[in-house]
Formats: sequence, structure tokens, C-alpha cells
Amino acid sequence: MKALRKEPDERLLVEAAQRDPRRFAELYELHFHRVYAYVARRVYSREEAEDVTADVFYQALAKINSFEWRGAPFAAWLFRIASNALTDRWKRSARESSDPPPEQVDEKSMKHVEQCAALYGLVKALPTDQRRVVIMRFVEQKSIREIAQEIRKTEGAVKQLQFRALKNLRSHMEGANA
Repeated sequence: MKALRKEPDERLLVEAAQRDPRRFAELYELHFHRVYAYVARRVYSREEAEDVTADVFYQALAKINSFEWRGAPFAAWLFRIASNALTDRWKRSARESSDPPPEQVDEKSMKHVEQCAALYGLVKALPTDQRRVVIMRFVEQKSIREIAQEIRKTEGAVKQLQFRALKNLRSHMEGANA
């Protein structure tokens, strides 16, 4: 139900960005982490993930006027751009090396991307401390010790925040699938 209420807001943001490209920043802020996470799982370094993500948003801004609202989330369009950017990058690197490029993204992969986007929405709804720990632990892949040092809490407190966050996510996901 929550996603249904959010859709018109996203559509308004897209329409605003189509009228005034400066308004694209709101879409960027809304979708950056999801696109970055999608790209980061498919490349070898943080720098490469940052480069590809920047390219995705550059292309999206350049093509925002060609975007047509068809009921699918705007993120799906961004993921398609990201998929194409990754494929192009792999093809370029394959020409430079003898490694074959990975296969094109199929429907199963897109379903996985949509599930990841839904999970990101649930993570975004977590309390601030829990969300921060989940992002640092699973997106940035930091250790419990690194997180504890960065947020100035004990390792036990970080483990407890992670436990509560995962428990919250699990209950929300089970509720959505029921």
C-alpha cells in the first residue's frame, strides 16, 4: 500500500524534471543508493562503481525528456540504463582483453533488481541508526569493528542494531508476501 501512495509523487518528480532539468536532483537523491548498489555488485572496484553510476545519471538526465510514464517505477528505467552501461563497459573491456562479456540481463535478473529496489525502500524506512548500520554493513561491506569505530558505539551495540534492523526487515518482507 505504501508504494502505491509513493508512485504519484515520483511521477510528479519526473514531470518536474522534464520541465526543468534542475529538478532532476530530487530524482538523483531518491535513487542514487539503489543504482549505486546495483552497479557495485557487478563491478570490481568502488571507483568503477562510482564512474558507472555517474554515467547512468548523466545519461538519465540527458534522456529525461524521452522517458514515458508507463506505470513501472522510475528506478526500473534507471536500472535498464545501468544494465546497458555495464554491458557497454564489459564489451569495451572484452575488446581490450580476451575475457568474454557477461550475458545480457534477462527477466529473472530484472525481477531480482525489482526485489532489491523494494528491499531498499524497506531499509530506507528503518530508524536512522538501524538504517545506517545496514548500509555500512551490507552495502559498504564494513566490519562490525569498523562500524563501531565510525559511529562511536560498542561492537555489541552495533550487533544489536543490526539484529533489530534485520528483524524489522524480515517482518516487513513477510508482511508484504502474506
